[in-house]
Amino acid sequence: MDKILKNRAAHPFILLVFIIILIGILGGERVFTASTLFSVFQQFATLGPVSLALGMTMIVRHFDISVAGVMGLAGCVAVLLGAESPLFGIAAAMCLGLVSGAVQGTIIVKLKLSSIGVTLGGLLTLIGLAYVLTGNQELGYARFDISAYIDKPHSDFVSIRFLSALFIFFIASILISWTRYGRDILASGSNPKAASIAGVRVEAIVIGIFIISGVFSALGGALLSYSLAAASPVALSNILVPAAAAAIIGGVSLGGGNGHPIGIAGGVLVICVLQSGLTAIGVEPFVHDIAMGGVLLLVGILNGGDLVRRINDFKRKFIGVSQ
Repeated sequence: MDKILKNRAAHPFILLVFIIILIGILGGERVFTASTLFSVFQQFATLGPVSLALGMTMIVRHFDISVAGVMGLAGCVAVLLGAESPLFGIAAAMCLGLVSGAVQGTIIVKLKLSSIGVTLGGLLTLIGLAYVLTGNQELGYARFDISAYIDKPHSDFVSIRFLSALFIFFIASILISWTRYGRDILASGSNPKAASIAGVRVEAIVIGIFIISGVFSALGGALLSYSLAAASPVALSNILVPAAAAAIIGGVSLGGGNGHPIGIAGGVLVICVLQSGLTAIGVEPFVHDIAMGGVLLLVGILNGGDLVRRINDFKRKFIGVSQ
């Protein structure tokens, strides 16, 4: 039990099981349908890349608010440049994310500035560029064949867009778990000064993470705009809050040094199952926010550490005495 409570990456999956059971009790058969599952996976495809991008920066003690702006502008770029070649539009969008991440990361580490202030400026700048690029108009994407292809349900449940999101989580998990770069990322987030003394290139790590954040967000934005066959400078302005909530539910610590892509994926699933399940039940939209707030509060209690200490005290006082 102690190991489960201490393993932050396991928390979202425990919550996921309880939420599925609760929604199943409330909604019955109308919840457990192929269309609901497909909806969950499609929401994962939208929320997952930006949550992973934000969560990776949180692991190194930073907070990339600009992910929403990158996602929106990248979608506009992909639609504008991807009419002839959708792959070229995606590549251009990812290059935009790379440049955005590199510029912001470099400013943060070289000038020793707060990532919140810098990326807030980046968010506003990117949104402004999206307005200029689109002329404050929604852009249509004429390649409906591409839209249908990337959102077509395979085996009734998964789409190409969902599989793309799943793939970047897989790549990020390999990076964190099986490479020296991953160990350096965790060390940089846990104690930057000690990591630097130990030979870790902390500044390069931070810049690299912001580049990864920009690329992941841009990929998600490009595929979403293709999916919708449209792009708008304001379409994704409300994605930042659920993305941050998913990362926190997924076990990423605001203090840095803790977190894993698998946990973030679990956090995204919790948000998506909660929203799709409540929608299937037919509750009012404001209930979604209340439910998400309750889940965040529960995660805060589980991650606080005091719960584990209280359980250990109880075991020593009562279970230990009886033995």
